[in-house]
Amino acid sequence: MKRYLILVFLLSFFPVSAGANEQFLGAPVIKGDVTHKSEDRLEIKTDLSHDEALSFYREALKDLKDIKYREWKDATYIEDDGALSWHSITISKGEKNQTGVVIVKDNWTWIIGTLVLRYIGVFVVLMVLFGGLSLSGKIISGAVKKTDAKKEVK
Repeated sequence: MKRYLILVFLLSFFPVSAGANEQFLGAPVIKGDVTHKSEDRLEIKTDLSHDEALSFYREALKDLKDIKYREWKDATYIEDDGALSWHSITISKGEKNQTGVVIVKDNWTWIIGTLVLRYIGVFVVLMVLFGGLSLSGKIISGAVKKTDAKKEVK
C-alpha cells in the first residue's frame, strides 16, 4: 500500500506526459522559438542546422507510410499524402541559428484544387488524343482515296 501511495505521489508531481514530445496537429514539434502559431499554421525558429532538423523529422516520421520528402534549393518539404491532419512541414535552409520550420494544416482548398487540376488535365489529354486521331484519320482517308483512284485509272 505504501508503494502505491509513493507512486501516486510521484505521478502527480511528475506526470508521464511531461516526457512526451510536443505535437501540433499530430506532427512532432522540434525544440525552438515559436514565432507564429494559429489554428492551421505553426512557425518555429530553431538553433539546429537544417540537416539536424531534417534528421529529427526523418526519425520522428519513420513509421508513417505516406510521407514524401522533397529537396528544394532553399528548403526541404515534407508532405503527408495520407489522412493525417497536417499537410506539410517545411524546413528552411538558412544559417545555423536561422533554420525555420513551418507546419501547415491540411485544408480543403488544397484538396479541391488538386482534384480540379486533375479533372481538367484528363480532358486536355482526351482533346489532344481526339485531335491526333482525327488528323490521322483524314490523312489515311486521303491516302486510301488516292490509291483507289490510281487503281481505277489502270
